[in-house]
Amino acid sequence: MTKDYYETLGISKTASPDDIKRAYRKLAQQYHPDVSKLERKEAEEKFKEVSEAYEVLMDPDKRRNYDSFGSEGVTFGSRGFDWSNFTHFQDISDLFGGMGFSGGGSLFDFFFGGQAGRRGTYPETGASLQYDLEISLDEAYKGSSRRLEIPRDVRCEKCSGTGAESGKLEQCPTCHGSGQLSYRQTALGGHFVTVRTCQTCGGSGKVIRERCKSCGGSGKKQTTSTIEVSIPKGAEDGMRLRVRGAGEAGANGGPSGDLYVVIHVTEHEVFNREGENLYYTAEVPFTLAALGGEVDVPTMVSKAKLQVPPGTQPGTVFRMSSLGMPRLNSRGNGDIYVTLKVVVPRKLSAEQKQILKKFGELEEEKGKGFFSRLKNT
Repeated sequence: MTKDYYETLGISKTASPDDIKRAYRKLAQQYHPDVSKLERKEAEEKFKEVSEAYEVLMDPDKRRNYDSFGSEGVTFGSRGFDWSNFTHFQDISDLFGGMGFSGGGSLFDFFFGGQAGRRGTYPETGASLQYDLEISLDEAYKGSSRRLEIPRDVRCEKCSGTGAESGKLEQCPTCHGSGQLSYRQTALGGHFVTVRTCQTCGGSGKVIRERCKSCGGSGKKQTTSTIEVSIPKGAEDGMRLRVRGAGEAGANGGPSGDLYVVIHVTEHEVFNREGENLYYTAEVPFTLAALGGEVDVPTMVSKAKLQVPPGTQPGTVFRMSSLGMPRLNSRGNGDIYVTLKVVVPRKLSAEQKQILKKFGELEEEKGKGFFSRLKNT
């Protein structure tokens, strides 16, 4: 289920970074387990929820993916969001340090069970990609498959994504594998801990002794992948198809992100479409509308006969059942709705005029006068 991070923080979708930070600070203090009126377990869960929202909305790339795809477009790896994903420890430290908080030990061990010091040691899922694909209405009707050429980063096969020539990373000698360094301070009668990312390993907890010659130590290589996408019958404009694992390669040997293919159905030369239904305008001579008869109506596969009853008025709409688009994730088809457009000839032969005048006179005798305007033509 998609999470509404804006609602979680109580802000609008146009909120600035300063607005996001103010909202988070207020809620973080409200759900501090030591001061919240909620049960401790519930307070910790609330604190985690607002921190997850803060993590996503304060990161421009994550926020952009979230705005485009919802929380499905924001990945935290197979573990989901935990405190190893959080990148704003200094914000929390400044906030609770200003409150005079004393935890009797590491601030982050107190809140998060010691996980903060391990940030960056877990594999991270790669970024998701988006591809805009145009298809015809015929392809949407029949369903099809397309081969897409997607430029993306993939895991370096030589080093298995580690970036090391041998394929093995060594423990960082500076942080001893934690990825962060802690600095203890005493102020206002309390103990405070500032946690900073280890500059030696960049927060990974591991270092490369010799960089992979194939990828230069990045663990990734740029390539163009050929990916086949299946387009379902009844595909609609704007729908998204998810191809798992076809996005960017993950960091630290993590899994690849996903590819989202956004479908754009081009306009059809004959039909207008609304969901599973098609709309068609049939032009008929006024004689057929008056006398009745058959009209050929195109469908997505052939032609169909529409029976027009005598005396049909211009603009009448007929429904041709089950000749429309296939229903997505369901059986059967929608309908075709045919609007009758009665065409009046611009030029008439002498014989045609004479016949119509006679018809008009007969109408006048019956008091209808339908064609009386033709008398003086």
